[in-house]
Amino acid sequence: MNKTKLLKVLFYLNIAVVVGLIGYKIYLNLVTSEFEAEHTEQLSDISARLEGQDSYSFAVVGNINNSVGIFERRIIPMLNDTDIDFLVSAGNAVSSGGEDKYRAIKGTLSRLDMPYLLTFGNNEYEEFGSFRFYDHYGPHFFSFTADDSRFIFLDSTGKTPWQWQLRWLTDILKADDSKHRFVFIGHPPLEPEEEFFLAQEDDFLQPMEFRHALLQTISNFGVDRVFSSNISIYSEREHNGIPYITTGGAGGLVLNQDESFYHYVKVTVNADGSVEHSVEELEIGQHPILKQLESLWFFIHSLFYVGYLNFILLVSLFLVISTKLYNAVFVGKDYYPDYDIDPQPWFKKPLRVAMFTNNYLPFIGGVPISIERLRLGLVKLKDKVLVVAPRYQQSSEKEEHVVRMPSLFSFGEKSEFQFANIFSGAVRKKVKAFKPDIIHVHHPFWIGSLGVFIARRLKVPVVYTYHTRLEHYAHFVFLPGSLFRNIIAHFLVRRFANKCDGVIVPTQSTEEYLRMIGVKKPTFVQPTGIEFERFQQVDDKQIEELRQQQKLGDETVFVSVSRLSNEKNIDFMIEAVAQLKDQTDKPFRLLIVGDGHQRHRLQERIDNMKLQQYITLVGSVPPEQMAAWYQLGDAFLFASQSETQGMVILEAMAAGLPVVAVRSSGIDDVVEDGHNGFKTPAKQALWCERVKQLLDDEALRQSLAENALAFARDYSVEKFSDDVRHIYAETLARYHEKK
Repeated sequence: MNKTKLLKVLFYLNIAVVVGLIGYKIYLNLVTSEFEAEHTEQLSDISARLEGQDSYSFAVVGNINNSVGIFERRIIPMLNDTDIDFLVSAGNAVSSGGEDKYRAIKGTLSRLDMPYLLTFGNNEYEEFGSFRFYDHYGPHFFSFTADDSRFIFLDSTGKTPWQWQLRWLTDILKADDSKHRFVFIGHPPLEPEEEFFLAQEDDFLQPMEFRHALLQTISNFGVDRVFSSNISIYSEREHNGIPYITTGGAGGLVLNQDESFYHYVKVTVNADGSVEHSVEELEIGQHPILKQLESLWFFIHSLFYVGYLNFILLVSLFLVISTKLYNAVFVGKDYYPDYDIDPQPWFKKPLRVAMFTNNYLPFIGGVPISIERLRLGLVKLKDKVLVVAPRYQQSSEKEEHVVRMPSLFSFGEKSEFQFANIFSGAVRKKVKAFKPDIIHVHHPFWIGSLGVFIARRLKVPVVYTYHTRLEHYAHFVFLPGSLFRNIIAHFLVRRFANKCDGVIVPTQSTEEYLRMIGVKKPTFVQPTGIEFERFQQVDDKQIEELRQQQKLGDETVFVSVSRLSNEKNIDFMIEAVAQLKDQTDKPFRLLIVGDGHQRHRLQERIDNMKLQQYITLVGSVPPEQMAAWYQLGDAFLFASQSETQGMVILEAMAAGLPVVAVRSSGIDDVVEDGHNGFKTPAKQALWCERVKQLLDDEALRQSLAENALAFARDYSVEKFSDDVRHIYAETLARYHEKK
């Protein structure tokens, strides 16, 4: 076998191992039933067993570590053959805090013929395991009494403040009159007399203040035994006459020597009040070398669950593959829409539409403007529309079509982002009184979630418009950008969209994105409409006034409309303009219309780069004046990659401007490269080159402008509103047919 073939074999073998491990984790989560507050049932069983008994016994184990070979196959059968009443794990029952490990230990412990309790140890705490322990078993520290004995479980992981625990422990012991007291804590309070070379300082109870205070408290009040685990040995030490027992031989790696061996501890409380304990050792080998090898084998065995479970996994994997192949080859599937659904009755009657949005006029942005245009279009079609939106300081007092929600707080330099109080009962009453036929939500969180909630209560369908690529807004949240982008944003959109009855997207590429992240609900591609005629009807006098205001001469004027925020990629354009001015002698000016929290920083950068004569930050402009600003320009520049459609691009085209934009999901379907503008990768040199083409070639600029105008003519508000109404009708028909 040559090297290439060997590498191929190793590659496929590696892939097979990875698939097997991932498949096994999935398998554990799928086949194990849900369980919670397990300790409640176990405590009830223990109390029932000990009631009326003169004596009883229990077993203590430590460091099970999800062991199959040792604990499940060897120790559990031994325990089931004894008269032991219940089992206690002194910590590290799982090998880590992953959900699969908790599910696996639940399956293992279910083989016991006796109840059991788990101490919250170091392994239980790892990998966010503390939350899983609390859900599956209960509190991290607790106590209970049974047959005149007190059992106390402490948290040594640092999850619970030790001062708090000590005060709680002191109160418990002060008030306790039990004859016997047993304490269980994951980390040993005392180190073994003989040094164990695998042990580290943090394997024992930390900090030292906690250790000393705990030893003193136990000495003051008296305890029969203290049990711990965390290291794979058996150790017994006394402190002020109280035995401290470390037991760590129930499944993890041991050395098969005097201190480190597989075992469990049996504790007996006799009728005469005496307490005895003994160590039950397992014999698992003969020759010392064989013992070491067997110990290592069982350790690997425990970690990777070698045995019949792997066999089941393998069979399951082949069954899944076989099922997929069978379905792909033999089972017919119908991917076509249900043409028996008749939306016409809903389309012919006036509808009552309630819209929920996180921002709305007077807040200036693409989403509020889009909502307002849709609202006006639907009203012209005789529909009634109610908009549920945040309250702004400059909001009009008399808005018959808007329900304003009071704000909990606001953020942004000008408090432009309002965090509305979605818990307001008055809002829900107003929406209920409106009696909507359908609810249209425009954001996948907060007020959007309220819209879904109300829709479910009113038993009406929900349509969601995917306006915004959330992953480009990571700078607004206190989370690592990659975490927000790769997990939270995509998960949030998928989960929310699948709760709705229909999803509207502005472009084909956006629909592809939703399908890729797992959105299953019916999706409608519907570009946002623009007021085409408004961008044609501009007073020449108004344009001339703007030219004088901006001190424009004969230079070529580029216009950009954008919120001054990180996700809009304004820095890209500034740097590109700096390159362009060094590549041409032709005069030009870039007017950036819009405002935002980054304005001060961007202006400083323009000043520092000495670009004041090339770039002007115009600021916010009222919507009714935007047509004149578009007409002022010769071409439209855009660099944002966060758009789902880029409505300002269509507006610019409606004003007869060719476009130079950075390629993204919202741009790709609107800008036809070389026809109505140019779209480039996010590379400044290429983008700058296209801008220079328009600067140098007036004939090309004019040709692209004519094509841009013709393209934008198909995106009127009237057509947009009518198409959305068809979507409403189809969604209503499908929703009521299911009912």
